[in-house]
Amino acid sequence: MAVGTNGDRADGTGNGAGRPVVFRGVSELVLDAKGRLAVPARHRDALASYGAGRLIITADLGGCLLIYPLVEWETIEADLMRLSSFDEKIRSVQRLFVGHADDVDIDAAGRILIPPALRRYAGLDKRVVLVGQGRKLELWDDVRWQAQIAQPISFAGGLPRELEGLSL
Repeated sequence: MAVGTNGDRADGTGNGAGRPVVFRGVSELVLDAKGRLAVPARHRDALASYGAGRLIITADLGGCLLIYPLVEWETIEADLMRLSSFDEKIRSVQRLFVGHADDVDIDAAGRILIPPALRRYAGLDKRVVLVGQGRKLELWDDVRWQAQIAQPISFAGGLPRELEGLSL
């Protein structure tokens, strides 16, 4: 579900109540023959108001695709490009995230076209899963997603320090 969509400002600062747009939930979807994805209505309105329907799709280290409203992506891209490209590890990250970044728009039917190179990268064929991740969405091949969630979460060496004290 997309939260905070009523009255959101195009600059991404949230709605009149000061809440940012948050994407959550899992949607099982189908890519059409041209590689288009019908964005679920619960996300479509938020994406349309939060960045005027302009999105960035890019590759992720985990083998999925990341979908950002343009206003969210611009900050990430600027931060990445400020880093020194003389460091090979940084340059590899820049190549992955910025090099694969593709601008897309939501069409009048509420669909986005997933570019062929990104479909190949993530192994997307027909059945896909869209996963809300706060300020962005992840797009997974259904088989990869099922494998991802089937893996038990383990914390070799202990719980990450950032999670200590977190109560759910």
